[in-house]
Amino acid sequence: MPEAAYRNIRQLHLFEAMAEEHFATLMRGAFVQNFPPQVDLITEGEPSDFLHIVLSGSVDLFATSNDRETSMATVRPVSTFILAATIRDAPYLMSARTLEKSRIALLPSEHVRAIFDIDGGFARAMVAELAQCYRSVVKAQKDLKLRTSTERLANYLLRAQARAGEEEDFDIDIGKKRLASVLGMTPEHLSRSFKGLQSHGVVAQGNRIRIGDREKLERYARPNPLIDDSST
Repeated sequence: MPEAAYRNIRQLHLFEAMAEEHFATLMRGAFVQNFPPQVDLITEGEPSDFLHIVLSGSVDLFATSNDRETSMATVRPVSTFILAATIRDAPYLMSARTLEKSRIALLPSEHVRAIFDIDGGFARAMVAELAQCYRSVVKAQKDLKLRTSTERLANYLLRAQARAGEEEDFDIDIGKKRLASVLGMTPEHLSRSFKGLQSHGVVAQGNRIRIGDREKLERYARPNPLIDDSST
């Protein structure tokens, strides 16, 4: 385990309260690998042999059924996936592939569970992390079930603009096909939704977005902190 990766992992909320000797034990079984873009890392239904940590790059979590595929989430540095399968010793419910060149740390799941049983700080951090993941799922369900496709897109763009520093012009770091999948719509519906937002001040050229009047877009989107605020 390179020293830089060791430090990055140690600083994660999940590991920062862990006793030093337990963290050292966990890291002895860990290793780091570099992956090129579009490499499958795990497949849904397989045993959860490792807890993965994205150190650089980005990873798409996706699921498939009946010849359909949908993107579930994007994992960026420095963060873990898929924690619930690891702690329950259960099959992965999602697959994962790299979106770009990525550096991934892999921690054997059996070691993670063993430390969970003996380290109170780690166990509490694990519960907090799983609780946050659960709340994120609830928010995603509310977004999907309580909003139209155009409202979902509008709120996504407002969140993206906030991450970009409230700039009037900004880029979304996701392709339109994958964005449609994340928002639970077809690419055709996404195109119509972008057209529907033109009257609310949104101009899209490829991945470049302009929101000419944020207040006008907010009046249409009606953002809700219990859906859109990641800190709640």
